[in-house]
Amino acid sequence: MKQECTLSSPTGRWILLATILAGGTSFLLGTAVTVALPAIQSSFETSLGTLQWVLNANLLSLAALLLIGGSLGDRFGRKRIFMSGLALCGIGAILSGIAWSSGVLIIFQAVEGIGAALMIPQSLAIINACFVEDQRGQAIGLWAGLSGGIAVLGPWLGGWLVETFSWQAVFFMAVPLFIFTLIVTSAFVPESRDPDTRRLDWLGTLLIFFGLLGLAYGLISGPVAGWNKPPILIAFLGGAIAIILFVVAELRQAEPLVPLQIFRNPLVAGANAVTLFLYFALNGVVLFLVLNLQQIQGYSPATAGLGLLPPIVLITFLSGPAGALADKIGPRLQMILGPAVVALGMALLTTGGVNASYLKHFMPGLALFGIGMALVIAPLTKSALAVETRFSGAASGVNNAASRVAALLAVALLGVVVISTFTERLNASISTAGITQEQQSQILKQSDKLGGIIIPENFDETARLSAEEAVRNSFVYGFRWAMGICAALALISALISAVTIHNPPRQHT
Repeated sequence: MKQECTLSSPTGRWILLATILAGGTSFLLGTAVTVALPAIQSSFETSLGTLQWVLNANLLSLAALLLIGGSLGDRFGRKRIFMSGLALCGIGAILSGIAWSSGVLIIFQAVEGIGAALMIPQSLAIINACFVEDQRGQAIGLWAGLSGGIAVLGPWLGGWLVETFSWQAVFFMAVPLFIFTLIVTSAFVPESRDPDTRRLDWLGTLLIFFGLLGLAYGLISGPVAGWNKPPILIAFLGGAIAIILFVVAELRQAEPLVPLQIFRNPLVAGANAVTLFLYFALNGVVLFLVLNLQQIQGYSPATAGLGLLPPIVLITFLSGPAGALADKIGPRLQMILGPAVVALGMALLTTGGVNASYLKHFMPGLALFGIGMALVIAPLTKSALAVETRFSGAASGVNNAASRVAALLAVALLGVVVISTFTERLNASISTAGITQEQQSQILKQSDKLGGIIIPENFDETARLSAEEAVRNSFVYGFRWAMGICAALALISALISAVTIHNPPRQHT
């Protein structure tokens, strides 16, 4: 498919619609499931570690397979792989909705992640392969903004479905959208592929999968099982060895999973580094803010969902104009300013306590968070895709993989930080709360549930209130640590942009 589509052409509009629906439905599920996590925890009486795996099963398969997903599209046809991913995502969502245990839910979320790994790289690769250069940034911005527009419904709709029906309904709501997107894609999206067919790098795929699996397992299970336990040490060692072997294999492969020549462009290298740090921060904020709003501030799922709307609405309405601006002035300014604004917003989220005011302690930070992300998304994505057309799928896979690896690491690493700081503060607080040693033990045994700790029924009113106060204060302490780390990483993203991102030379006519 030649790069001749424009935003005003019928073909361009249908292509954009299909990719927006696919991306939007995927984002919709992600934001809605996050709001449903406290209900899932309550339903299965699980720890934070299990909740982490509900997210990370999806993220792990998505992050590890995104790279091969992009190459599959380049080789076998982007439309074909795109539709296969849509179908598998829908099947995974249906199966997740009928899951009868947390373990089964984790497995089905992995299935959904595999489908997303096939679908997501094709969305941007199709746009990159179709639209003319001077409209590509605007098309990407519209994709990001309008996909976000669909995702705007996720937090509120997910919360409403949990309150009105159950957390299972969150998964079922995405199925009609997947079906409709399949119909649009089948009817209107033309096929495209890389004419220079390359061999698929399955060795690299397996190595990166087991590398990420080992590190994620160790980070999530270590705080509870003990860092010096053999399974944890083996997981870390195996994961590290697999990642080292992945790098060695990619350097020796004639046709690697990650074509290293794309990183010769500093825009591509810098954009992927920024993606890793910035999306780590983004996912950490969303996960622990949802738990804070529902478990500590006492918001209902629907109200907590509404609380997450400001940044999503801002991203929706500002990403398109920001993309058009980046097309005119270049990516540098927005890629420095955007993460810096995000960092300020995240820093403001540390100011709220147990009885925080949403308008005073959450709204300003979330608004800055949204403005900063809107500024950076389009130029970041366009910079990451500044490659030859034949590498569009691979470059899209690399950038999407970077964002998903960032999310995987955020859930795992920030989980370690929050559990350790929460447990430390809870241990100190509970010892002076005026309750018995046995009651203290009953609370501390549940420390891996964070704000989801269940106060035993045998506590009298005074003991119950003391324990609840200790739990809430301890969670806020851990939450502030997490938000501070996220703010620092967003600021590092701005510094990376300042060093690596430069505007291309202007074309003189």
